[in-house]
Amino acid sequence: MKPRRHRKQAPSFRKLLKTSKIKLDNKLKNKQFKQESSAKKYRKEQKKLREAVRDVGSKAPVPLDNVKKKHQVVEENDLDEGSLPLDMIDDDDLQLMREMAQKASFVTRDLSSSEPVHATKRKQDSVIEQYEKKPRRMKMEPEKEVIHLLPIKDKTGIIPQSIEKPVVHAEEEEEEEVVDTEEPEAPPAEPVRVFSTEELIEHRRTTLEQKKIHIASLASAILADPENSIKKLKELRVMLTEQDSTVAVTIRKLVLISLLEIFKDIAPSYKIRPLTEEEKTARVKRETQKLREFEEGLISQYKFYLESLEQTIKDWKQMKIKKSEVLSLRAYKGLAEVAVMCLCELMLSLSHFNFHNNIIVLVVPLIDDKCKKIADMCVEAVKKLFRQDKFGHASLAAVKIISGLVKSRNYCVRPEVLNILLHLRIKEVEVKKDVEDTTRKQKLMSYQEKKKNLTRMQRKWKKAEEKLERELLEAEASENKEKKLKLHTETLNIVFLTYFRILKRAQKSVLLPAVLEGLAKFAHLINLEFFDDLLVVLNKLIESGELNYRESLHCVQTAFNILSGQGDVLNIDPLKFYTHLYKTLYGLSAGTSNDDTVIALECLEVMLTKRRKQVSLQRAMAFVKRLSVLALHVLPNSSIGILSTGRGLLQAFPKMDILLDNESQGSGFYLPELDEPEYCNAQNTALWELQTLQRHYHPVVRVFAAHLCAGAPSEGSLALPASLSRRSAVELFSDYSMNEMTFNPPVPETIPRMKVFILCSMPKTL
Repeated sequence: MKPRRHRKQAPSFRKLLKTSKIKLDNKLKNKQFKQESSAKKYRKEQKKLREAVRDVGSKAPVPLDNVKKKHQVVEENDLDEGSLPLDMIDDDDLQLMREMAQKASFVTRDLSSSEPVHATKRKQDSVIEQYEKKPRRMKMEPEKEVIHLLPIKDKTGIIPQSIEKPVVHAEEEEEEEVVDTEEPEAPPAEPVRVFSTEELIEHRRTTLEQKKIHIASLASAILADPENSIKKLKELRVMLTEQDSTVAVTIRKLVLISLLEIFKDIAPSYKIRPLTEEEKTARVKRETQKLREFEEGLISQYKFYLESLEQTIKDWKQMKIKKSEVLSLRAYKGLAEVAVMCLCELMLSLSHFNFHNNIIVLVVPLIDDKCKKIADMCVEAVKKLFRQDKFGHASLAAVKIISGLVKSRNYCVRPEVLNILLHLRIKEVEVKKDVEDTTRKQKLMSYQEKKKNLTRMQRKWKKAEEKLERELLEAEASENKEKKLKLHTETLNIVFLTYFRILKRAQKSVLLPAVLEGLAKFAHLINLEFFDDLLVVLNKLIESGELNYRESLHCVQTAFNILSGQGDVLNIDPLKFYTHLYKTLYGLSAGTSNDDTVIALECLEVMLTKRRKQVSLQRAMAFVKRLSVLALHVLPNSSIGILSTGRGLLQAFPKMDILLDNESQGSGFYLPELDEPEYCNAQNTALWELQTLQRHYHPVVRVFAAHLCAGAPSEGSLALPASLSRRSAVELFSDYSMNEMTFNPPVPETIPRMKVFILCSMPKTL
């Protein structure tokens, strides 16, 4: 058998293509190297020429007399030797001499010497002579640029393809420019007509009317058929760049508001997501494709609209006029107000739609803006957002931005920024669960367990039941409760982080009242680990004496809200807070502090009624006695709230009825000026103030005073009606408030007549 020859395997086309690319790269590198070397060589020659010129200039010139004499001697010798005339030379020799005369060596040869042509050069030749004897280098043509194309594969192999890049000469370009510039002279411009004021006003009115009709027609067409009107929506949006200076501001405002109403009307009730690559390539129905195109166009135009609103606000903030802008600086503020109003409306109306977080990022920082109108507009919008947020996503995003805003500005913001947090709808959060609660629920039965424990019919019913449960879970539209709790917990953690930062680093800031008010509202949701430290901080703030009356009440309220929530498990007696509130109750009056009565009533509700098991009888009687004295000095709504609180304490502490008996007497004397409620001997006094309150001018105050004098009975003629007994002290305070300059209940008509009778019966001397 013949030995098997190993044939070389032919390379693949991909390999050949790769090799050809490498070869082309190498050729390009070689070409670049040659160009660089030729340029380097040319620079060397230029350097040598400069040196030669420098040397010749430095040497002294050689006299020409010797040279002339030498040539004369040589000529005489030649003539002596005999020179042949031309007519004696053969034609062939003469032709040879003529050919040799055309050669460079024959011309440059020194004929005066008898040396052969290829003799060695003289060493005494100057540098100039050596340079002159060198052959001249012809001017090289400029290399042409080559564009490499894809190679062609042939039987012989891969053939590289390339073409020359067309070169446009500078002269041709100049000629073309000259031709272009040589245009026929324009006719002289006509003089600009100057319009009068009446003509300008009429022109503006006509233009504005036309633009309004155009905007209305576009908006009507879009609302009539949104899916086929994306181009009209774009045309309407382009009108935001109106360049007519007479109507630009008005038209832009109208277009902004029109687009706002259009997007609110045509936006779907779901969030549009981008299509995947598979969905784009898949074949779908014509209706589905039409819906996709509409959604894509809607999202695009909505995005451009939001960018226009953002740019309008930025231009107003920077107060810079662009070259192409026709508006003045004064017009920027009006446009910015309209843009902010549109953003606030979109944030509230389209909270489910795309770019909602982007809108929140634009609106929330404006709550601390210098312009009061814009700041108030954003504050109200964020409050509404908190109140209508059912799931917590928008609230979490807004709280994050508020926290970052307060920190970035070093706590130098308006108090309204933190007061917004009081409108959060957070009533419960996640707490640390026990091990039993954290155990996972029992999983679904496996196939082997079903086969072992269930019959065939039971397995069939079990399978149908599980399928139904899965479908119900998928169809359930409400948010999962656990997910909602997680969002609320994260939101509240950020709120407390902001509050604790201010308590630690900016206790003298104007934000402290808002912080204390917020802590008072959400204190029952604070983690148990922070209770001790927070109570110490609140006590230090009260003892410092730098807080006003309202702030000190908030400190007390916060402390007792902490102890009434998860703090029930702590064995703490906040005696200092009881003493502080008892001492400062007389700070309430019928003046500006009347509004602080609400906070005091809430504190008393938490301190005495809800903690009645931890409060002694002596302390409760001291508070009731001081409240009855205070009811004489405040407005009627405050008196009603205070008497309602006293009624609750009389019912919570039945032994307190000794204050209604004048004959009962204990040991010691009552000390009303003492600030310690435990040691003022309140059991030795009586609530004589109720007798005075029964003659109060307000009928509801008289009803409450008579009810308390009778011992707060639940039945009988002196029992309270249901409209008063079922309402809390805070609700009664707000119901009978006179902030709106109205009297509740209305004043009877007989009173003015009585006043007239009294005035008429007065002596005339008065």
